[in-house]
Amino acid sequence: MDHLPSDSPPRGSEPSLQQCQRRIGYQFRNPAILTQALTHASGAEHRLASNERLEFLGDAVLGLVVSELLYHHYPRQLEGELTRIKSIVVSRRMCAKIARMLGLDEFLILGKGLPEERLPLSLMAGVFESLVAAIYLDGGYEAAAQFVRRFLLPEIELAAQGDLGGNYKSLLQQLAQQRFHAVPAYQVLEERGPDHRKSFKVQAQIREEVFPPAWGRNKKEAEQRAALNALSVLQGKPTPFDS
Repeated sequence: MDHLPSDSPPRGSEPSLQQCQRRIGYQFRNPAILTQALTHASGAEHRLASNERLEFLGDAVLGLVVSELLYHHYPRQLEGELTRIKSIVVSRRMCAKIARMLGLDEFLILGKGLPEERLPLSLMAGVFESLVAAIYLDGGYEAAAQFVRRFLLPEIELAAQGDLGGNYKSLLQQLAQQRFHAVPAYQVLEERGPDHRKSFKVQAQIREEVFPPAWGRNKKEAEQRAALNALSVLQGKPTPFDS
């Protein structure tokens, strides 16, 4: 899957790794481990140079971080409910969703045999888990936990509420109607990139109150991210998406 514009740095190059680190919000002390986390078996010289071992470790680290989050955030929930929420949040589908949201497909080092269309869910889930492990090995448990919290805490809250679709626009509309007796509006502030890979910067607004904008790889994604930023502000939480 190579949709990058011609002026994008080659995958695995230092500029590409720097771009990836800015995207995920973590700077590696040892960039070699990031390279391994982004290397699929099809693009590796041998299997031990791929991200498969990191994926194994990342699955365990992810499970521990999410379990800890659930334990502390939901002190009144019994084991069965905590297990239900965890199974949703650490699922392959969720890991792939976050990987795609981060645009990790832009940085993956792949073999030529893989299809150029949308990469398989299992591959995208694996690179997210590998990245969790890479951050854990490079910066320790707290660094990995911060990374997981940043992207999965909103999903944990949605799973706990029973809204598993991640429809932040719907949640914001409900909150806006209850609190402001109004519906949110969305405005495209900026567009970047060529037509085949255009990104959008969108801002949510409720009456006169405007909220921090967010970038997305299409208008729908940008609106969902802007809605989550607005929800975070209204709930007194840090906004998950930088503008």
